[in-house]
Amino acid sequence: MDQNKLKKIMKHVEDAMAAVTFAEEGQADAAVALFKRERRVLLALKAGRTDARTFRYAMNASLRIQAGLDILYVASPGNEQQGEPLLDGFTAELKTAGIPYQVIERSGCMKQEIIDYTNGKHDVLFVVVESPGSLDADCKKKDGVLTELWKNLKCPLVVVSDAAGA
Repeated sequence: MDQNKLKKIMKHVEDAMAAVTFAEEGQADAAVALFKRERRVLLALKAGRTDARTFRYAMNASLRIQAGLDILYVASPGNEQQGEPLLDGFTAELKTAGIPYQVIERSGCMKQEIIDYTNGKHDVLFVVVESPGSLDADCKKKDGVLTELWKNLKCPLVVVSDAAGA
């Protein structure tokens, strides 16, 4: 059995035992809270190519399904300190809307960063990206390797594109 699966099963058993203890003590709300899984939406943004439409989609989806928003901000190698004025505006809107969020800054291949992040975070419901073309920029691995990894993405991928530009 895979080590990660075993850890996940053990975590479920520990949560169940703790929930039973709370329930026995008459604290049903605490018992139920242990089984509520954190729900996250991952918004993947490429440095210098942030898009308000894509952000709005991710923000509205997070609101509708009552999920937190993880913003994976990926810069090109060597351009890590570019800064993004729109990102500050986005995070201010998230605060106003009361959506829990976190910004994760990385550099390199966007597709690889998305795969690595979702493999490590099992509470990501789906990934929102601007366009498929932005995913392959800065990728140095052979396309076949990334394509194979992409097939094993642990959650759905939502691509927000400009219908007028198509």
